[in-house]
Amino acid sequence: MDEKEILGRITEFIEEEHALREAHERGETSNADAQQRLRSLEVALDQCWDLLRQRRARVAAGQNPDEAQVRPAGEVENYRQ
Repeated sequence: MDEKEILGRITEFIEEEHALREAHERGETSNADAQQRLRSLEVALDQCWDLLRQRRARVAAGQNPDEAQVRPAGEVENYRQ
């Protein structure tokens, strides 16, 4: 994925997150379903942001940004621990 595609995915995930939160507020989703999907979206967003940072760091270092890879959810989510 190039930077434009990653940013497009981020936008899609954010739009879905907002729509899901609005649907939940209107009572159109169950709390469990909404929470599970929100968590999934948060992880996907974290992975996209991480991939974008990797690509930009590679460009800054004169390396090939296409060699950046999506890291596993556990690695991205536990980054600061």
